[in-house]
Amino acid sequence: MGDKNGGLRLWWSRCREVWDGAEVEKRPKGLADLVRPEDDVNYKVFCETHPEQHLEMQLALGASQRVFDRATGETVQRVLKGALRNVLDDTCPKGKSDDYVRDYLERELAEIRGWLDQDCVTAVSRGLNIGLAMGAGAGVLLLALPLLWGLRALNHLGITLDCDDRWGLLGVFVAGGVGAFGAVLSVLVRLRGSVEQLARRQAVGKGRAPVPPRQLARRLRHEGVYRVGVGWILAMALYFLLSGGIVPVFTVPATAADVCAPAGAPGPAVDGTEFWGFWCAIGFVAGFNERWAFGILRRDTASRTNKATT
Repeated sequence: MGDKNGGLRLWWSRCREVWDGAEVEKRPKGLADLVRPEDDVNYKVFCETHPEQHLEMQLALGASQRVFDRATGETVQRVLKGALRNVLDDTCPKGKSDDYVRDYLERELAEIRGWLDQDCVTAVSRGLNIGLAMGAGAGVLLLALPLLWGLRALNHLGITLDCDDRWGLLGVFVAGGVGAFGAVLSVLVRLRGSVEQLARRQAVGKGRAPVPPRQLARRLRHEGVYRVGVGWILAMALYFLLSGGIVPVFTVPATAADVCAPAGAPGPAVDGTEFWGFWCAIGFVAGFNERWAFGILRRDTASRTNKATT
């Protein structure tokens, strides 16, 4: 029974790591904790002779204890421990071999910085993908509920819809649902090859301090849901504009009235496929251009910043 509960806890812990990243270590370690007792003297010499490298290693160790991917943190700590041991074994009390130690640590730290940057990229990609999946799932739910139970709920409330009303409302939800998937595709297309830039853009403050990876994932998860919501709204807005004739850009090939026309009515018969196909295409195009909202926000922010500086 104990093994079963332990397996469930391990499974739940791994699921949480996939969702929100690895837990921050409750007992953070310092660089001195990686030093063997017999190396205390050499460690003091190293701190005095190489303060910049010591600071870089200390910062890397701190960053490794709040990474998004646990394996990355463990790898960084192992490399730091090995590098520190090599340096202390080669450092003599007179502080010789400074150039060798400096070059060696710079190479190790360069690799560590690359791993930590990649960890931030993983956090951004994971958070955004989960947010998009959540938004797409919510879009499917919002699309399925009206189609499956909407008419039943209205009939239970004593509201009766004729053919035109049913096709019109269903057209709204279908256009919005397809717009949500258009927004997902739009983000995925732009995400390819630009995750590193997106991770760097999340830095905050005057010094552009990096955001912790778990917070990055959480922020981008909300961003993904927001993008899908924008796709929904844009698609529905475009549906109302075109179906209502407010923006007569082009003639709608099939309306709800055309589909519901009685037999023997003048004009060619209209198949419902033309109605669905047209509004699905319109919804997808509107959702795919969800980037419009981000551009508007950026221009607005930039204008406020310019006004504040002037």
